Formats: sequence, structure tokens, C-alpha cells
Amino acid sequence: MTESSPAPTDLPVCSARGCRAPAAWSLRWNNPRLHDPERRKTWLACAEHRSTLGDFLTARSFLREVEPLPASLRSTGE
Repeated sequence: MTESSPAPTDLPVCSARGCRAPAAWSLRWNNPRLHDPERRKTWLACAEHRSTLGDFLTARSFLREVEPLPASLRSTGE
């Protein structure tokens, strides 16, 4: 059997509370009081929640990178 795109139910969803929208962004962060500088934790965000989740992490000086989720992990809209 060959590898294929994830099934729709396997697509990553937004990390915002109560949101079930497909994720499009990866917000990589760490808490410098708890984590080594190179360690990254990840929250996923849909387009609607990218800024609110990013603002939350930025206010605490936790946000390190924001990257688009790879196309292979996102919904193709089919």
C-alpha cells in the first residue's frame, strides 16, 4: 500500500478552545522558565485564530516562530 494524504478526519485542527477548523499555521513556542532554549512546543491555528493565539504567546514572550503548516497536512478543499 502506498502512502497518501491524510484522511479528512486525520487532518490537524486548530488549537483554539472549541475550534474544530482545519489548521493552516504552526505556532512554535517555548516557556524560557521551563524549557531549554532550543525546545519548541507547537500550537496549530486556523486562519481565524492565528493572530489571537500568536498574541497570547507574544504577550508572554513565548512565541518563537510562525510557519505555514505543510500542504501535505492541510485540507485540499476537495
